[in-house]
Amino acid sequence: MDNKLKTILSGAGFYALLAVCLLAVGVGGWFMLFRQGETVPGVPEPTVETGGGVPDLYVPAEETVEPEIPEEATETAAPEPVEVEIVPTMPELPVDPTPVAAVAPRLVVSPLNGEVLAAFSVDALAYNPTLEDWRIHDGVDIAAQAGSTVLAASSGTVSAVLDDPMMGTTVVIEHDGGYQTTYSNLQTIPTVEAGDAVSAGQIIGAVGATAAAEAAQSPHLHFSVSKNGELMDPDEFLER
Repeated sequence: MDNKLKTILSGAGFYALLAVCLLAVGVGGWFMLFRQGETVPGVPEPTVETGGGVPDLYVPAEETVEPEIPEEATETAAPEPVEVEIVPTMPELPVDPTPVAAVAPRLVVSPLNGEVLAAFSVDALAYNPTLEDWRIHDGVDIAAQAGSTVLAASSGTVSAVLDDPMMGTTVVIEHDGGYQTTYSNLQTIPTVEAGDAVSAGQIIGAVGATAAAEAAQSPHLHFSVSKNGELMDPDEFLER
């Protein structure tokens, strides 16, 4: 057998075997190219029929499907009705051209702070230690040291400064609303004159000892108030 193999591999037998191997390699390569769909130069392209049960390998591109929009969504929503408040028209009223004067709030202060020696009394008689009798007391007596300042109880105009025979040096002030205040038993020279405009709390004089009808009492201010000529309790005036 070794002799036969040597005979085949030597000479023309070797070349014949080489040619068979090359042919086998070429045929195998052709089949591989055919399976990949490529055309081999010089070899006619095989015809592939799509009918007769052979599946169509073409896959169409996926179509884009537009979403359906409900008809209600495409319609414009109607605006909600807005309630409008109807304000009735007020009739025009005539305008009063008369200018309005600003009125400052009334300020009332106590003319003097001290102990009350004798209260207001017109409905009952009160004993007077100086005259040693019973009589009405038209004001209030407020104790204070001689020389203590006396204040205007409210703003107004000094209507009189006089020396009363019974009540001594007296200052009378007129106020709005028909009120009148009287300050008696002052020192002989007050700090205001008739016709002066005074404000609430302004000094008008000082406590003295000029009232002959009340000389037995310690130094004090005799303070009285009237409205439209009628005597009234000074406390009611001061508490307004």
